[in-house]
Amino acid sequence: MDGRAVAPAAGTVLNALATGTGSAFAIDLETTATVELTDSGETVGRVDGHPDADTTLIERCVDLTLDEFAASAGLDRSTVGARVRTESEVPMAGGLKSSSAAANATVLATLDALAVSDAVDRIDACRLGVRAARDAGVTATGAFDDASASMLGGVTITDNTSDELLARDEPDWHAAVYTPPTQAYSADADIAACERIAPMAELVEELALDGRYGEAMTVNGFAFCGALEFPTGPMLDALPDVTGVSLSGTGPSYVAVGDRDTLAGVRERWNEREGTTRLLQTRTDGTRIQTP
Repeated sequence: MDGRAVAPAAGTVLNALATGTGSAFAIDLETTATVELTDSGETVGRVDGHPDADTTLIERCVDLTLDEFAASAGLDRSTVGARVRTESEVPMAGGLKSSSAAANATVLATLDALAVSDAVDRIDACRLGVRAARDAGVTATGAFDDASASMLGGVTITDNTSDELLARDEPDWHAAVYTPPTQAYSADADIAACERIAPMAELVEELALDGRYGEAMTVNGFAFCGALEFPTGPMLDALPDVTGVSLSGTGPSYVAVGDRDTLAGVRERWNEREGTTRLLQTRTDGTRIQTP
């Protein structure tokens, strides 16, 4: 049995490293996962285009999903295995939630292969991927904020210490994304430095819960650029024209939101910098099964 699912990337409203509360929104860059069940009892992963990539996360996603749901699908967990493959438009270690997208797509593809996806609530499927991310050591917080935005679409606000969804909304945005030619791994972030800006993160949380996402993003961006030692120049390129702009995740990408015409001007300014700039839709539909 085969399963296939597609998950969007996400940008940051509030980085959860300071207080455990985070917020993110889905954007139109996708990761696709394909899962083929086998009778080998083993799970083997592969990342298209990256033969040396660490596949621990996607393999753990499959294993946890099989642990939970193989029996309800009428399969013997001791003998069922899988081959899992991901392919992605999302730059790895770019701050655009590539790990969350890969985890969500893999969990849902596994549920699809088991033919039980309709019986599993999407937020519970999301929590499986978050558990896998913690087990794999690819995130400091579990990234439930990023994962929930990717799984559900729209903007989500979460308590990452309890994996609780606090709020969800669907603002009408476009997004511009600037990704410098460097990488930054979330698990390597200076957590102590982030915790020192907790009062600013609490302000960002208040703004986000009040629906003032653009202001929240911008405060978050300046605060975390300081804590994580990223330049604020790309943010200044976007201000004051955009609705909001922030460092995304632990960098190195920056994301701005607003109307498409305004963001086209931001893209022109960001194009003068070394790296890649994209003009994208935001997404409200989240992770989905991809039918043949």
